[in-house]
Amino acid sequence: MAEGHKRQNVFKAFRSRNYRLYFTGQSISLIGTWMQRTSVYWLVYVLTKSSFMLGVAVFATQFPSFLFSVFGGVVSDRYDRYRVLLFTQAASLVQALLLTALVLCNHYNVWEILSLSVLLGVINAFDVPARHALIYDMVDYKEDLSNAIALNSSMVNLARLIGPAIAGIVLEKLGAGICFLGNALSFLTVIISLLLMKLPTYVPKVNEKRGWADLRAGLVYLKDTPSIGHVILLLACMSLLVLPFTTLLPVYAKVIFNGNAATFGYLNSFIGLGAIGGTFFLASLRPGTNLKKILLVNTFVFGAGLILFSHMNSLPFALLFAVITGFGMMSQTTISNTIIQTSVALEMRGRVISYFAMAYFGMLPIGGLLIGSVSYYLGSPNTILAQGLAALLIGLFSLFDVNKF
Repeated sequence: MAEGHKRQNVFKAFRSRNYRLYFTGQSISLIGTWMQRTSVYWLVYVLTKSSFMLGVAVFATQFPSFLFSVFGGVVSDRYDRYRVLLFTQAASLVQALLLTALVLCNHYNVWEILSLSVLLGVINAFDVPARHALIYDMVDYKEDLSNAIALNSSMVNLARLIGPAIAGIVLEKLGAGICFLGNALSFLTVIISLLLMKLPTYVPKVNEKRGWADLRAGLVYLKDTPSIGHVILLLACMSLLVLPFTTLLPVYAKVIFNGNAATFGYLNSFIGLGAIGGTFFLASLRPGTNLKKILLVNTFVFGAGLILFSHMNSLPFALLFAVITGFGMMSQTTISNTIIQTSVALEMRGRVISYFAMAYFGMLPIGGLLIGSVSYYLGSPNTILAQGLAALLIGLFSLFDVNKF
């Protein structure tokens, strides 16, 4: 009985039909997304043999999201998030089909791939605020919201476990074009799940403010709510200096471990395995648990995992440390998102989530360029070692400010 009760707590957000539909459709789609992401980074590295160009690939996908996500937040707060999400999913499907056609025709270069990555980044700028904010409307019992967010993260990390592993095999056997086609088809599951939902009728909001006034109001709210502001600041620092370590994984797969695309897929998958363990741990936490302290502890775990991974020449041990790294990495976005979603004012939800997205999507591509450039001079192992040390330092600074944080 006790075990059954525990299991019910872990999956209690599934009581809501709309959330079950979303979880099912999005789970399949995210596997396709990770297949595409893995294939894009592998193609870029194979075409250029440059760790710097890997940073450029991250920049091309993520930086447009930083530029436009604040506008995506305004759109999410002003208009029907459900219809916005339908549009962004359809647009993502078209982007994946364009990438598929480009690669299957076998007449492509790195700049064409990067251009389509920029297009996806713009789409994501409007998709992320609407998708995360809509979770609130999908959950019938609002006390299940933090559980829904944790399960959402487990879905993302499960996809990170499965998607790259499939991509590695498909890349070796069938080529990148099939990975991109699989991603395109996976968006159909999300669109179908959205169409099957029964959400409350959308009531248009009477808003006499202009868009710029909404932006200023969001910034003022963030300034006046330091408990949220400190979480977003921590995420921004981690996204700039630590989270872009994944930029260098193709180098580890091909050069350090003398592997192939499958090796690259396994590295990503074991990081995802650790992240899944972390998200199920979060989903099982009792209500009222101090998430900020767990975020702080996992920042130290993240840094330690990177330090252990950095100079490891044995693939089995590297995969073990990748699991530890994934466990700590998971907290940076999952707990930050949970803290924000469970404490933000309803009328500010879309805009604050857009600032959360800016901290992630904005700093991550800049960090990708930075890490790619630094690794050119220091080498990939020393660069990831430095990133692990940076995570420990960020954790120490947060520790001194733990009462505010």
